[in-house]
Amino acid sequence: MANVLAWVSGSGVVQGIIIGAVFAFLTAILILNAVGRSITTTVNGWSAIPRCGQPGNGILVRAACAKALPVVNAFEEAAYWTTAQDGSGQTLRGRHGYTIHFAAGGLPPNDAFWSLTPTDAAGYMVKNPINRYSVGNRSDLTQNADGSIDLYIQSAAPAGYEQNWLPTPPGAFKLMLRAYLPGAAILDGTYHLPPVVKVR
Repeated sequence: MANVLAWVSGSGVVQGIIIGAVFAFLTAILILNAVGRSITTTVNGWSAIPRCGQPGNGILVRAACAKALPVVNAFEEAAYWTTAQDGSGQTLRGRHGYTIHFAAGGLPPNDAFWSLTPTDAAGYMVKNPINRYSVGNRSDLTQNADGSIDLYIQSAAPAGYEQNWLPTPPGAFKLMLRAYLPGAAILDGTYHLPPVVKVR
């Protein structure tokens, strides 16, 4: 057995196989990242991949979708947008406060529900003092006088606007907005989420 292990450790063939496998893995990651970028739509800093979950997707598109969103519905069932940046391209960080302004009638159109969730940079939810991990159409959000809605995305409660507050984790974080049974304006690409705006 010792002779076999010595041969394996010194064999150029075995080392070549290992190095080849590593290069193959890295090449596959680069290819899937490139395919993912090519099918991603980004508007106002929000990215979505409408092609995920579609019948007829080739193996590379399916693999890229699985890498980006391991469990995903067809876009007609659930639309997903993510961002780790504000509208000016700066990384979202817990030390800053942000708003998202939805004009009157501008909430994500859907036939089920929509929700907005913050996570840490790795994609995990982080405990917060009011145990609020998302806001959406079931949150009884307060409207402005003109019917618009402002969401306050920050670590501390915004005085007077607590109903529309979504607590954020410390450090860099991400946002995901989901719309289930999305409306026609989402499906035909005419609806766009408003940008995340840094306020302090």
